[in-house]
Amino acid sequence: MLFKQLGNSDLNVSAVCLGMMSYGSKQWRSWVLSQQDDCDLHVKRALEQGINFFDTSNTYSSGVSERMTGKALAKYAQRQDYIIATKVGLPVPDFPDRVGLSKEQIILNLEQSLKNLGTDYIDLYQVHRWDYQTPIDETLEALHSLVQSGKIRYIGASSMYAWQFCKAQYVADIKKWTRFVSMQNHYNIIYREEEREMNPFCKEEGISLIPWSPIARGIVCGTRTRNGGTTPRSKHDPYGDKLYNRECDFKVADAVMDLGRQKGVSGAEIALAWLHRNPIVASPIFGATKLEHIDEAVHSVFLPLSEEDVMSIEKPYEVNIVKPWNLDINQF
Repeated sequence: MLFKQLGNSDLNVSAVCLGMMSYGSKQWRSWVLSQQDDCDLHVKRALEQGINFFDTSNTYSSGVSERMTGKALAKYAQRQDYIIATKVGLPVPDFPDRVGLSKEQIILNLEQSLKNLGTDYIDLYQVHRWDYQTPIDETLEALHSLVQSGKIRYIGASSMYAWQFCKAQYVADIKKWTRFVSMQNHYNIIYREEEREMNPFCKEEGISLIPWSPIARGIVCGTRTRNGGTTPRSKHDPYGDKLYNRECDFKVADAVMDLGRQKGVSGAEIALAWLHRNPIVASPIFGATKLEHIDEAVHSVFLPLSEEDVMSIEKPYEVNIVKPWNLDINQF
């Protein structure tokens, strides 16, 4: 496994991160793996393959994902040997009042996440979306106080407009509060609009990208086709249908899968390898419902792509609109 420094922090993360949204309660999403044994098996394989970075959120299965993650990691590794990232801000389905990035909500939800994960500290605590109802000063002051307390080591952010992220870093600087070290943005071979402003800003500021949906919800693997989904998740995923629905999206996916067939690898490996070429991408966050998904992700770290390869999969791309993951925090 290769390891990369996360922004300006002292966290050295594996070049791929196992996203833990796939483990939780079927009452939340019918396709998730609900048995602790399945989560244990996947975490064990990830650790054996050198993955030390695990990302979850308090909104995933209303905290069940965090609990399963904490149990699995404690079973197979010492706390100092893995890096936990979790998120706050989006609604927690079973607790509708637990939403937003006010000081009260951040403290309340952090304490619950610590309890769920069975740990005394979070390595990377991330704001899940921009909160239009709470001043960024209040959010940053609360996060800074929790870093000083030792309950959080570093803070990160997830999808927002570049001007919002710039404003947050500026406020942190003038107040001498903790800065964000990472951006978990939606960025992949199918959706590249982050290359307009967010990615250049992060490069200039020394902020690492840890993109979500690096294989575009399976479209580069053929599980989401022009004629509909072919898996339990892709068949019942209206949010994903909004993200990837253009003819050119499918043309890019076709090119990715064609290149994969030429190299004897999956489309997922090609899509991840494309991200690994970007020096500001530290660790794409991939999901797994099968052990081979983990093996493919690890293999992608060492999969070379030539300039010709890159041109062949980038050529069908067409400029997109900025899609609705930047909506008001209460509209997720």
